[in-house]
Amino acid sequence: MSNNTDVLIIGSGITGNATAYYLTRKGLSVTVLEKSPHIGNGGSTRNGGGVRQSGRDKRELPLAIYAVQNLWPTLSDELEMDVEYYQAGNLRLGKTDAHMTTLVGLTEKARSTGLDVRMIDGAEAREICPYLSDQVLGASWCPTDGHANPLLATLAYYRQARRLGARFITGEEVTAIRKVRGRARKVITKTATYEAETIILAAGFESRPIASAVGIDVPMTRALLEVLVTEAQPPMFYQMLGTAAADFYGHQSTHGSFVFGGISGLESVNKDNGTPVTNSLTASCCCRGIMDYFPCLADAKIVRTWAGWIDVCADHIPVLSTVEEVPGLILACGFSGHGFGIAPAVGTLLAQMAAGEDPVLDVEAFRYDRFKAKI
Repeated sequence: MSNNTDVLIIGSGITGNATAYYLTRKGLSVTVLEKSPHIGNGGSTRNGGGVRQSGRDKRELPLAIYAVQNLWPTLSDELEMDVEYYQAGNLRLGKTDAHMTTLVGLTEKARSTGLDVRMIDGAEAREICPYLSDQVLGASWCPTDGHANPLLATLAYYRQARRLGARFITGEEVTAIRKVRGRARKVITKTATYEAETIILAAGFESRPIASAVGIDVPMTRALLEVLVTEAQPPMFYQMLGTAAADFYGHQSTHGSFVFGGISGLESVNKDNGTPVTNSLTASCCCRGIMDYFPCLADAKIVRTWAGWIDVCADHIPVLSTVEEVPGLILACGFSGHGFGIAPAVGTLLAQMAAGEDPVLDVEAFRYDRFKAKI
């Protein structure tokens, strides 16, 4: 097969797969290169599955609202796979006065942008979710938030993109991007050279060293987030859950398992040689927090845990941007753990940018050069 396509995407997470799907729908030829032997082998399939608008930076909020209003509700039908999307609302819980102060601040900011979110007291929170403990004083409540299955959503975009002609190559580590006549044109791997009119860099934290090959830097660090899964429980509640203190976040899946994410802050002690592995302390740390809010889950068994790296941008919103100094290159990285829920909107925008169309949403706030000193 030819190594020359209209668009080349580096990274086969949900952002890369969604972009490949929307590009192939436009009739463009697409190649996707993935370093791992498996697609979605990073944060895309290792997250709590939140499809939320509440709690977001006001610059990022339009992407979340667009995805919730226009893309997630019909995504299962469109991709011909049930991505287990539930729009059952989001409870962000508090059990101290300090928690409530935090929640009020987040809610006021969100309401100022027009989002339907409000504060509720503990009694109303327990009407929505009767399993909450009496420790819960109140919550923020966004009825249009929800959650989906990260594994299935990432796979569904991949399958449909392939059906429409996208070429996916796994186990292909990108080492550099090269310019031809001043334009990003070639992608060099350890085994081959690929060419494209447009290159989209969506490789998570590893986007940073790849972009540096053409003189571009995105200020990112990486953090390890961990997820635990319980044995299947009877249907109990399908709201997306979180806390003001960030003890944990998660939801109950269609299967019945609860999927909860969290962090112990101890990932630095892992001797993992760069492979994201779980810390023995994190699951128990998360479980103690969960039981304070949901004592009904005290006896639920944990059947597995996993960990994944996220790319944390300096200002905690993504970079979605063409690059003036390197025509032909589009950056899509720095999602800071917020990328899953906005992925359908981001894929739509990136496909429009790569096709030379005006994006359906304003992407000015996500420019790569927003970190440069103003002269």
